[in-house]
Amino acid sequence: MISVLELALLAFAGYRGTQLVVHDSILDDARLRIDAWQQKRPQSRLRAMLVTLISCVYCSGWWVSGALLATWLLATKQWHGTPVVVHLVEWAAVAGAAVLLNRWDDSLRHGD
Repeated sequence: MISVLELALLAFAGYRGTQLVVHDSILDDARLRIDAWQQKRPQSRLRAMLVTLISCVYCSGWWVSGALLATWLLATKQWHGTPVVVHLVEWAAVAGAAVLLNRWDDSLRHGD
């Protein structure tokens, strides 16, 4: 099981990774290309799901946090010996904390 410090570190990394996927200008071109690709076949559910994934902090945050957590657990050799359900709870905790940071950042940006 990850510590509170690891949870905080992974939440900040998840927040930053989600910002990269959804908002940062460095990926604007990739997001525009994916959106244009989806517009060619707007009835495609797969394409619509991909556009939603890269434009939603909740959707992206879930998968970014999961990838970061899995990488962390494997790199620190914490994956084995712990029930999978514990890792699922850790995933939910990291993703939840990361999305709270995203919500807080969005409220500061928009003056809410």
